[in-house]
Amino acid sequence: MLLRTIYKNKWSVKSISTKKSSFDEVLTDTFGRKHNYLRVSLTERCNLRCEYCMPLKGTKLSDQSKLLSNNEIVRLVSLFVKHGVDKIRITGGEPTVKKDIIQIVESLRDIKKLKTIAMTTNGLTLTKLLVDLQRAGLNALNVSLDTLQQNTYGNITRRDGRLLKRVLAGIDLALQLGFSPVKVNCVLMRGINFDELRDFVEMTRDRTISYRFIEFMPFSMNDWDEKRMVPYKEAIREIKKSYPNFEPCDNEPNSTSKMYRVPGFAGSVGFISSMTEDYCDSCNRLRLMADGNLKACLFQNNEINLRDPLRKGASDDELLDIISNAVNDKKRKHAVADRSISAVTASHVGRFDKNVYTTCSGGRLARNFCTAFVSDSGGGDDEPRLTHVDGRSGHARMVDVSGKRETRRTATAVARVRLDATATRLIAEDACKKGDVLSVARLAGICAAKATWQLIPLCHQIRLDSVTVDARLDERRGRVYITATVVSADRTGVEMECLTACAVAALTVYDMCKAVSRDTVIERVKLLSKTGGKIDYRAKDDDDD
Repeated sequence: MLLRTIYKNKWSVKSISTKKSSFDEVLTDTFGRKHNYLRVSLTERCNLRCEYCMPLKGTKLSDQSKLLSNNEIVRLVSLFVKHGVDKIRITGGEPTVKKDIIQIVESLRDIKKLKTIAMTTNGLTLTKLLVDLQRAGLNALNVSLDTLQQNTYGNITRRDGRLLKRVLAGIDLALQLGFSPVKVNCVLMRGINFDELRDFVEMTRDRTISYRFIEFMPFSMNDWDEKRMVPYKEAIREIKKSYPNFEPCDNEPNSTSKMYRVPGFAGSVGFISSMTEDYCDSCNRLRLMADGNLKACLFQNNEINLRDPLRKGASDDELLDIISNAVNDKKRKHAVADRSISAVTASHVGRFDKNVYTTCSGGRLARNFCTAFVSDSGGGDDEPRLTHVDGRSGHARMVDVSGKRETRRTATAVARVRLDATATRLIAEDACKKGDVLSVARLAGICAAKATWQLIPLCHQIRLDSVTVDARLDERRGRVYITATVVSADRTGVEMECLTACAVAALTVYDMCKAVSRDTVIERVKLLSKTGGKIDYRAKDDDDD
């Protein structure tokens, strides 16, 4: 049948089978990874201001109207569960700041075939909410806790350090209620909490706690410093100084953690090597953001809008088609996996409104990698940001396009060369000593477009499908008008290629004519239009005078 498909806020017509979609068809990507785990952000808000996680003054939050309602969350989760998801993790921000969290968990519990309802929390309100949450259906728990020292807790969270006692009491309550194991997530940082490693391990001696250490990841404005990042292998070596028999143990399928234990201890220790050793090949996770955007991979640049189609009356089949396309677009490895640590440090610009550590590891609020110049696909209110400038250091950097989709991209640029009477006449008569000015200029423009990545330091080397350069002489006005159009089916635009083509073609006209005239002027090099990227562009009409 012909099905209206809403994809990235655009309507198109697509022919699909009327056969009911199976798990393999909808939630399996092109690399064979089956996604049975959905993380659902209930809110963008958090009641902590962790120094490595968000700016001191917080961040601009989305309007409430742009966030999913409880009914919308339940409908989308039900759809995912119907097609293979059996584990849900509710996150934020901080999920417990949502006043009706108990009712949401109850609604999720009523979804058939859903085996696990987990939550990642900073633990501040567990003593008040956990009993009711467990009765409502919560059956797995992660608590984010980066230190066992009161002063350090206050420094990290920018809150009263005495709140640490609440978190520890919440962990003890979870153990008493039978949560096993209680997973505790810790972002390990040199100079901050690295000296507490032995204390963290001791937490597992008599408690069924899985203390999991996450490598410190760089995000915009979180003051990331490579020197503070502790590779997991170094952490293991440090632990073995106190526990020589510290040994690896079996990992759960699709686990993000490399699990270890001290023989005789009730709990275990895990290492989430987000920076030094990826676990992309076994990834089974998808993420539904609080604003209704779906992320197939945390570090993939694009977010797929499910909220707007849902509110426009999309059927389950239409929503499934969007979800299936998003899963199929998932890359084999995320941005960190494809780049060295030093390369990563200079590539993050954006605002802190999406939960990064929650998605790939613990439960922290931050923005995804490689934020583009324009705002989110969900229609946020971001201020424009320069994509080639690191938001923290101000240094130049190359934009990572590994998460972008390949689309047909076109761009057209123009330039103008103003000539004196002598140069105009010689070009018209094809009498320049160096040859046919216009033909050479066209050829030079094409060659320049192909070499743009070598000429402009931060440009990508991309495949060009077509380059056309036109150079025409207006004898009456004494002008050469140059137009270049470039087409590519790749992951980034071709504006620079067509601008370079125009500029070099114009310089070639100058070079061909400089023997007879020094009054040649190159002017009005400008982008006329671009299509195929996140935002299409067309310049305002301009005169030729």
